[in-house]
Amino acid sequence: MIAPRLQLTGITKAYPGVVANSEVALTVLPGQTHAVLGENGAGKSTLMKIIYGSIKPDAGQMAFNGQVAQIRNPKEARGLGISMVFQHFNLFDTITVAENVWLGLDKSLSLQQVSERITQKAAQYGLDIDPERPVHTLGVGEMQRVEIIRALLTNPQLLILDEPTSVLTPQAVEKLFVVLKQLAAEGCSILYISHKLHEIRALCNACTVLRGGKVTGVCNPADESNASLSRLMIGSEPPKLVHNTGALGEARLTVRGLSLPREDQFGVDLQAIDLQVCAGEVVGIAGVSGNGQKELLYALSGEDCRAPAASITMGGHDVSALHPGARRKLGLHFVPEERLGRGAVPTLSLAQNLLLTRNESIAAPGFLGGWLRLGALDDQARRIMERFGVKANGPGAAARSLSGGNLQKFIVGREIDAQPSLFIVSQPTWGVDVGAAAQIRGAILALRDAGCAVLVVSEELDELFEVCDRLHVIAHGKLSPTVATAQATVEQVGEWMSGLWSTA
Repeated sequence: MIAPRLQLTGITKAYPGVVANSEVALTVLPGQTHAVLGENGAGKSTLMKIIYGSIKPDAGQMAFNGQVAQIRNPKEARGLGISMVFQHFNLFDTITVAENVWLGLDKSLSLQQVSERITQKAAQYGLDIDPERPVHTLGVGEMQRVEIIRALLTNPQLLILDEPTSVLTPQAVEKLFVVLKQLAAEGCSILYISHKLHEIRALCNACTVLRGGKVTGVCNPADESNASLSRLMIGSEPPKLVHNTGALGEARLTVRGLSLPREDQFGVDLQAIDLQVCAGEVVGIAGVSGNGQKELLYALSGEDCRAPAASITMGGHDVSALHPGARRKLGLHFVPEERLGRGAVPTLSLAQNLLLTRNESIAAPGFLGGWLRLGALDDQARRIMERFGVKANGPGAAARSLSGGNLQKFIVGREIDAQPSLFIVSQPTWGVDVGAAAQIRGAILALRDAGCAVLVVSEELDELFEVCDRLHVIAHGKLSPTVATAQATVEQVGEWMSGLWSTA
């Protein structure tokens, strides 16, 4: 009998008001690709952090390669041969890609040698990245590549991947799967967390299902359907989206000839961007991360106010030079791709985070005559939590204490609850389970049906095809012509992602 690569017995971890893991048992064999499936807040990420040594369990035992292991920190985990790619990236913004990777390795290699190995791995696995770029200049998808390459450079015996494809394009996912299958064939064990059920069925040969912190089932995903996996995970199948047709209203967002030079040497120049979003429609923007999405969103949200006069208008108002607060007063609400740091202040409570996008001018319930009404803020946060199924220890829970999917649901819910006339959202369902993704997408369609103009920027083509009325693709800082979603194909959009569209 071959000893399991990893064996967990009775793993339990509790926090005030919530039991994250309750007597969890898990066995992973050498060369096995093992999925851990569960809805947001089921305890998946907590369990992975326990294995990696980031969190100490309250009870239970862990064995690695047949030997009892008490891993006190990630350094000891890496010493055993365990590497992890986190859902929320562990990167220092102010230093380069190579320096970030070097910090996680033993110091037998020089920084120059690490840079060379990054370039080699990036070319080998199709995860192109410049080792000399500062991390703060990267998009979310590019940061994901850095995390994956850093893990691969340690030559792990057990590789833990927490939502590794959430911001990768379909082409990049295919390349990553080739890499993972090769690693498994070489004997590396893989623990794989994803809410994309088709990925789990295509990649994994074992699956453990968690619900409410407890193991509720073990199966072979290849023998299951998306529907049966969904029932195992959330107890039901996600609701079908309903697409209603209606007449378009006025133009709520118009971008004419927007050209902006990059703000740093690693950015992307925006070139003659033309875009219009009308009341009663959802417009999508697809593209590979790092092709100008960040720069465009900064210009639209007001974080970058360098746009030429009259190049960005909202409902007839020139907003090119207006800051985010002034644009909110005109009805714009915005969900950025970075949840922690931009979408929410990690140390503030959920109720306090409502104040980021609420003010007296929009008659927010939490304000009265210039004073904060803390009770009303709590009530409002609780209502959003109930409407969007956010699992947290009440409105007073710190944003950083939530799982990634639950925080995403709260941030999206916070902005939808403000009843925007123009709603811009980046990566709306990044890291959320299938049930929550269906709910968020349904809420976006409901906004559209209520007369809101919606712009969705996403690297998930399936999502864009599901919710959008028409699409653009951004590549090299340029925006493609628009195409009705009903007439678009995945192959066409994939070609356009390389900038190969006709301007005729």
